Amino acid sequence: MALILPKNYDPVLTIRQTQEAIKYIRDTFQKEFGKELNLERVSAPLFVPKSSGLNDNLSGVERPVAFDIAAIKGEEVEVVQSLAKWKRMALHEYGYNPGEGLYTNMNAIRRDEDLDNLHSCYVDQWDWEKVIHREERTEQKLEEIVRNIFKIIKHMQHEVWYKYPEAVNHLPKEIVFIDSEELLQRYPDKTPKERENLITKEYGCVFIKRIGAALSNGEPHDSRAPDYDDWGLNGDILFWFDWLDMALEISSMGIRVDENSLDRQLNISGCNDRRNLPYHKMLLNGELPYTIGGGIGQSRLCMLLLNRAHVGEVQSSIWPQAMRKQCAEHKIFLL
Repeated sequence: MALILPKNYDPVLTIRQTQEAIKYIRDTFQKEFGKELNLERVSAPLFVPKSSGLNDNLSGVERPVAFDIAAIKGEEVEVVQSLAKWKRMALHEYGYNPGEGLYTNMNAIRRDEDLDNLHSCYVDQWDWEKVIHREERTEQKLEEIVRNIFKIIKHMQHEVWYKYPEAVNHLPKEIVFIDSEELLQRYPDKTPKERENLITKEYGCVFIKRIGAALSNGEPHDSRAPDYDDWGLNGDILFWFDWLDMALEISSMGIRVDENSLDRQLNISGCNDRRNLPYHKMLLNGELPYTIGGGIGQSRLCMLLLNRAHVGEVQSSIWPQAMRKQCAEHKIFLL
């Protein structure tokens, strides 16, 4: 995606006011989020051993940042790309029961990201995970949690409106659910990204279900690693964003694989070598709890609520100097 410079853009708040608003949104959201979903705040690692298999492979092509540690010979460690697998292991080791869960601040470096209005090499999100009963591995349970998350985001809009009425972005009243196959049938001549934009612009906020599995055209709506989400029970929350004239993804989430869906998805994706990793062995043996989880972008949420045109306005990262100059000329002040 090329850099977008909206016409007549006005951030409204100063940089110092923006910093204050960012802190308010982050502090308030995580407290409300934890309370609504019965999640406890825990500490999480910045890096994990490569041999553990706990790092998230994302779509499978991104290169994790890796290094060695002088005091641990022969072990390479990787900066996490997300905590999708670590969280499930933590729920197991910490003794969480069905209906209980955790959330944490996840910070990552994704060096292969294209840098633009929405993408940064620095990732900050609330990673969360909750234990469920096996019989709760259903679309009904998935949609229930999605509606809860939407309700919290909508409540946050009202909180921000109260403190910063001149700066808040007004969000739609409800979230609409649509399956990725239904979306393909609606717009068979469009790319997945074009389909996302069309449906999100129509409804304001959507949850696109079933991402990772091949659709009737033989291709998935988008790539997903085979070893965390069940491709039949997952999806993305998208909001329409006027400044960029496109859908803004706020969360990717889903019911996690059980032993059967992991076995099937490893076969489909040609990743059977992962079966020998400690985490995957435990999953295939049914030793880990059944869970639902995901990530909610912290900077993306601040962007959405404060109506900002560039993620660099709400997080401090690294950007090309030419981009910084262009942005400054259009009142987009990168931190």
